[in-house]
Amino acid sequence: MKKNLFEMGAKFEDGWSSDNKAKPKKTKQETKEPAKHQLHTTKEKRRGKVVTVIKPFYLEPNELKKLLKELKNRLGSGGTVKENTLELQGEVATKAKELLESKGFRFKN
Repeated sequence: MKKNLFEMGAKFEDGWSSDNKAKPKKTKQETKEPAKHQLHTTKEKRRGKVVTVIKPFYLEPNELKKLLKELKNRLGSGGTVKENTLELQGEVATKAKELLESKGFRFKN
C-alpha cells in the first residue's frame, strides 16, 4: 500500500488535537479586598449608545455578579460582567464611582 499522497510534511504527535474549538483553561485569578483595587472608568460608544466600562476587578465571579446587580438596581440601568470588567449602560460613571467608593473600592486618578 502507498503512503498518503496528501501528506504535507506536518508531524502529528501526541500533543496535537484537531479540535480547534477547545477553549484554553482559565487560570484562577487572584482576589483582592476592595481597598486594594485600582479601578479605572472609560466611556465607549457602541451602536450610537454610551457604555460605561469599569475595570479591573479582582473578585470572585459570584461576588462580581452580586456587585453588578446592586449597581444596576441603584443606578436604574442595565449592565453585564465580562471577565474582570463591568459594563453599564449609559453615562453613569460619576454615580457608579460614588457608589463603589462608598463600598470601599479605590480609583486611579
